[in-house]
Amino acid sequence: MSRYTHLFQPLDLGFTQLKNRVVMGSMHTGLEDRPWHFNELAAYFEERAKGGVGLIVTGGFAPNRVGDLLPFGSKLISSWQVPFHRKVTDAVHRHDGKILMQILHAGRYGYTPLNVAPSAIQSPITPFKPRELTAGQIRTTIKHFGRAARLAQKAGYDGVEVMGSEGYFITQMLNTRTNQRTDEWGGSYRNRMRFAIEVIREIRARAGEHFIVMFRLSMLDLVDGGSTAEEIIELAHELEKAGVTLLNTGIGWHEARVPTIVTSVPRGAFVAATAQVKQAVSIPVIASNRINMPETAEAILAQGQADMVAMARPFLADPEWVLKAEQGREDEINTCIACNQACLDHTFENKRASCLVNPRACHETELVWQPTTQPKRVAVVGAGPAGLACAVVAAQRGHQVSLFEGRDFIGGQFNLASRIPGKEEFRETIRYYQAMIQKLGIDLRLSTRVEADSLSQSGFDDVVIATGVEPRIPQVAGLDNAKVITYQQLLSEPLALGSRVAIMGAGGIGFDVAEYLTQEGQSTTLNAKHWRVEWGVDVTSQTRGGLVAPIVDASPRKVYLLQRKASALGKGLNKTTGWVHRATMKMKQVEMIAGVQYDRIDDQGLHIRIVRGDETEERLLEVDHIVVCTGQESVNRLYHDLKALMTDGVTGIHLVGGAEFAGELDAKRAIRQASVLAASL
Repeated sequence: MSRYTHLFQPLDLGFTQLKNRVVMGSMHTGLEDRPWHFNELAAYFEERAKGGVGLIVTGGFAPNRVGDLLPFGSKLISSWQVPFHRKVTDAVHRHDGKILMQILHAGRYGYTPLNVAPSAIQSPITPFKPRELTAGQIRTTIKHFGRAARLAQKAGYDGVEVMGSEGYFITQMLNTRTNQRTDEWGGSYRNRMRFAIEVIREIRARAGEHFIVMFRLSMLDLVDGGSTAEEIIELAHELEKAGVTLLNTGIGWHEARVPTIVTSVPRGAFVAATAQVKQAVSIPVIASNRINMPETAEAILAQGQADMVAMARPFLADPEWVLKAEQGREDEINTCIACNQACLDHTFENKRASCLVNPRACHETELVWQPTTQPKRVAVVGAGPAGLACAVVAAQRGHQVSLFEGRDFIGGQFNLASRIPGKEEFRETIRYYQAMIQKLGIDLRLSTRVEADSLSQSGFDDVVIATGVEPRIPQVAGLDNAKVITYQQLLSEPLALGSRVAIMGAGGIGFDVAEYLTQEGQSTTLNAKHWRVEWGVDVTSQTRGGLVAPIVDASPRKVYLLQRKASALGKGLNKTTGWVHRATMKMKQVEMIAGVQYDRIDDQGLHIRIVRGDETEERLLEVDHIVVCTGQESVNRLYHDLKALMTDGVTGIHLVGGAEFAGELDAKRAIRQASVLAASL
């Protein structure tokens, strides 16, 4: 029996029962937007239903055209669409799962010139100013929600989730920040929450009582002018009266300047907001945000803070999350590290979502790891992310794999990343691969540096070179000064740096190093209370919007972050996480300088010239240490040595990951490339 006794209790909803307390939360994948992708969407959900999820929620479908999130985006407005949705619901029901369709009206967040809102106030995250709805159009929109729910019922969905959080249309109706109307839909809070209540009543009238209606309630807005705890609880009461079956937790608007789901956010950081609502209502309440492992989920339920837990990205990372937890195989869970690189970043770039640690996510019909009919002896050299992914997929398919690593541990660059405050989750990926190496019987040879001659004579059918990268060293006079170290030295050796440090290079690694140097003591990611204080979060919303003045721990040293390019620092960072890194630099008072030319390094420090248009400023940074983060170079000598030998015994010599292309460190590309290669062997 599983030790997660609360997590695997059924939940009786009266007219139906959920087999466990796990919800796969809504996530837009890009497969929802076109009818010809519904076979792939069905396969994606089927894997998660087969993996044991009790309740699945789809990505958002608009109830009408003006509610679109994207031009020609996902919507359910006509009966001709029902058969496509039937593919999804049938796939889930084949495995005793239940699935809800999310109804999402984007409001002013719609990335389309047709978007509408309670008031004509433009969103800071879209270029289109919305048109203000008339009172009659608001009443029509309520009917459209009911129509979408009725069509979802015809399509076989077990219910719907009404998106009432994250700053979308219903949230816009609720708050004076976005609702400045003076008619019956604006003014007092009773008027502003009327739309949400009428939507639920309309859905109940159209779909009947034996239909799950879940409402995603914004329990912590994190924006100026957001709701107070009193208003949130009042709305929760009224939603219960109107017929809501389940209340799901929404945290933060998309325009909020507080991170809510990135890897630096502590696990379960916002569960107190859910617990507060749970105490006020009698219907089941669901916790969400930064819950990625069974022990976190179990603790939330055992402490009575929620009745269920919702996770979205963890099911991108591992569709068998529930099954593994139930069977006591937690060490085999491929954990979501909340990097956002292949999921939310793809969504905001209008690409299909996937997962850095699981490239099969949302590609289940095209990336298939079929068992091999001709087992081979495969050597993989290098146990970084690319080498590990290649070794595991090849072994899963039935090949006999030997994995060589020159160090006495696996993980490669992920070991360095895990030492950055806020990136501790990267250790979970290393733990997962370690477990899979043992389970699959991969021949792991640590502290072993192999040469081309020995490899070519060892009887391997294929050799995969995944030897990674090394720091690129720029041509700067004085680089041999004792003040200078590389980022790899800083993060892998016990070095004590001085009180003034310059960082050469402001790519992703440079920002990571700056966070490492400005943090002292325990990472705030490992202390939720400390993290909330530093970001100014009142998780119980006693203040409006749940915002208070942040109290930031001062950096233990003065840090300069430098780049050659004249553009703003951090401009090339990922869309959904880059702003968090830039905000952290500002909080820690890191001096960021663009347009830098490095003249020389001496005992005084780093001599630079700063070029701004036609003006040049010479400056001496009197620093104790200089950390080099000026890019990487591929380590692939072994590959070329093997190619030169090209013995008859080795049928394939392959190059993957950073060894094939260094660039900016890109684990997403490395893991996918290595996995696809392993699937082809």
